[in-house]
Amino acid sequence: MDKLVIGGQAVIEGVLMRSPNHYAVTVRKPDNSISVKLTKHVAYTKRNWFLGLPLIRGVVVLFESVVIGTKALMHSTNEVGSADEQLTSKELIFTFILSLVAALVIFKFIPLVIANIFSKGFGLNNFWFNLLDGVIKITIFILYIWALSLMDDVKRLFQYHGAEHMAVHCYEAKKKLTVKNVKKYKTMHPRCGTEFLLLVFFVSIALYMFIPLGSDLWLKYVYRILLLPVIAGISYEILKLSGLYYDNFISRVIAAPGMMLQKLTTKKPSDDQIEVAIKSLEAVLSAEKN
Repeated sequence: MDKLVIGGQAVIEGVLMRSPNHYAVTVRKPDNSISVKLTKHVAYTKRNWFLGLPLIRGVVVLFESVVIGTKALMHSTNEVGSADEQLTSKELIFTFILSLVAALVIFKFIPLVIANIFSKGFGLNNFWFNLLDGVIKITIFILYIWALSLMDDVKRLFQYHGAEHMAVHCYEAKKKLTVKNVKKYKTMHPRCGTEFLLLVFFVSIALYMFIPLGSDLWLKYVYRILLLPVIAGISYEILKLSGLYYDNFISRVIAAPGMMLQKLTTKKPSDDQIEVAIKSLEAVLSAEKN
């Protein structure tokens, strides 16, 4: 079987691995057993030719990843938690909406307000205004990730994130999926979602240059929200190209900031965590063969 493009993410005490037609959520349960939930899934971009068009597919893939990731997080939480800690769909949806609103305020509105204050005080032109806005967003994002990484529960999540990447590296190197082999690889990967988030910040700086500097503060904020699908579409295409041609110098330069940031979002996993990642990857690879 030709090498497949495999992606994934960390979940609570486990790993989600996704192949072209399946995804598996593998979790280490409190009794130390490992549960594997395999789901057949045809990507939205394959169901409709229009959804697979460049720029459009980036938004679709992002939405699809959020849907699958949310389901996986809910499943892993319920696998690990006691009966009193089980999450309902309504609770998870409410949490997601609250997180989205908070993200729009923290990473969109607050940097815009700060940049606006500096613009009035120092008479910044459109270029410097948007560059400052972008630098503030990236700084807040890095500080946010750093603060999260100090929490014990998040550290474990980041370890599973590292295990996911290491297992994928091992598979892409066409090595046998064993704990010993997987441990040889780096926790960073050029197709990581962290790369995508940073690209979104950089692309947004360029696109926001087209918003007139004289626009009202709230109008600038609305424009920034409306441009999000365009930014996501462009960022996805850049990420896809840099991931496919990572040996290319330009691709490595593009991926470099995200790879450095992954030193925060990934940690060296234990052998038990690597075992979970391997089982998740083996589940989707086996399903693709059948």
